[in-house]
Amino acid sequence: MSELLFVNACVRGERSRTLGLARRFLEAVLAKHPDCSITERNLCAERLQPQYPEVLAERDALWAAGRLDQPMFEPARQFAAADQIVIAAPFWDLNFPAILKIYLERISVTDITFGYSGKGDMVGQCRAEKLLLITTRGGSYSGELAWMEMGARQLEALCAMYGIPSFQCLCAEGLDDVRNDKAALLAEAAARAEALAAEF
Repeated sequence: MSELLFVNACVRGERSRTLGLARRFLEAVLAKHPDCSITERNLCAERLQPQYPEVLAERDALWAAGRLDQPMFEPARQFAAADQIVIAAPFWDLNFPAILKIYLERISVTDITFGYSGKGDMVGQCRAEKLLLITTRGGSYSGELAWMEMGARQLEALCAMYGIPSFQCLCAEGLDDVRNDKAALLAEAAARAEALAAEF
């Protein structure tokens, strides 16, 4: 059975366009791959603490003692063990919501999601072969403004760090441009989601 981890960073909840697109994708995955098991991690409900000094001090002490089985490291262990990973996060301020950054800091743990070789080279330790970012953008940042897009670029770089060979991004953009037909853009993205689910 394939284990798919769904990281939900959609702050607007069920009103989120990003979450709606993600739900369509996950429904299509289950239709195409009924043996797939999906575990959702809702970051808004979970409310992980940022790495304030006292949180970081606890983490460092546990790590130094080799206590990687402690609850603080559970998000990292879960992420490292997943066969496939889907992250749903809206495009905010050229990146993604802060709750996702907090999660990424929590899962970036040496000797769980990544490590170092004897020569000091970074070595990814995650099991997943694929990570998919699902996002929606009010503007259009896949053309000449692509250099301003930071969210997908950061996640793609982290995939290299974690040892995940395939990064993909499913995006509906231009949704807040009054010249565009928003319903048509979302419908087209939903069709792409269903096609992508067949091969994910």
